[in-house]
Amino acid sequence: MTVTAVIPARYASTRLPGKPLLKIGGKPMIQWVYERVGRASLVQDVIVATDDRRIHDAVQAFGGRCVMTSPNHTTGTDRLAEAAADLKSDIIVNVQGDEPLIEPGVIDACIRPMMDGGAFPAATSCTRIRSREELLNPDVVKVVTDLDGFALYFSRFPIPCDRDQGPLSVDLFLNQFFKHIGLYVYRRDFLLEYSRMAPTPLEVREKLEQLRILENGYRIRVVETKYDSISVDTEEDLRRVQDLMKSGSV
Repeated sequence: MTVTAVIPARYASTRLPGKPLLKIGGKPMIQWVYERVGRASLVQDVIVATDDRRIHDAVQAFGGRCVMTSPNHTTGTDRLAEAAADLKSDIIVNVQGDEPLIEPGVIDACIRPMMDGGAFPAATSCTRIRSREELLNPDVVKVVTDLDGFALYFSRFPIPCDRDQGPLSVDLFLNQFFKHIGLYVYRRDFLLEYSRMAPTPLEVREKLEQLRILENGYRIRVVETKYDSISVDTEEDLRRVQDLMKSGSV
């Protein structure tokens, strides 16, 4: 099976405009993402999908492959699907363009179950939540799975709830909550179908696209990993990543 990783990247970020081009260790952030994704052993090709000529030119400048997509897309999934429509790969991996520390091994771990013949159209990853602050932060998406590792639900709210312990369960069972990592692996044909589906009620309420998949009756395989993603959404996030790279701890 052939695997292509697509990195959607847009310039007009609300909180941190132009973030794909912000410098980290002398290189634009998008280059860090591109190079780390390229180290995944199961990925045969890496493409950046953007609607901004500045990002396109920066990717070409470091020798990467980039395609221009419509400026009218409202989601990264729509941009991903436009790029995938022109590809012949069996599997499409969606890697966020603001994760310069993405682990190649996590990408491989999400791809492998699908390549091993798993009968499901999409896969993603999660890690155990490590702090109360993270658990209660609505920007940190939580996921619960069934006994076979398939997603039951994604929420911005701490789930599951312990009826007997009530609010105390947050502290007593902290390591039993899981943070969703926004890395997705799709069968190409399903990705194109998914992008044509109308937004669903739970998706609209939670502002989480992946709920559209579950609400339409499809399964998402969730792979647990020790890797904890750091998305660069603010100046503080950028400084944190820069400090981690300078310290050599990543």
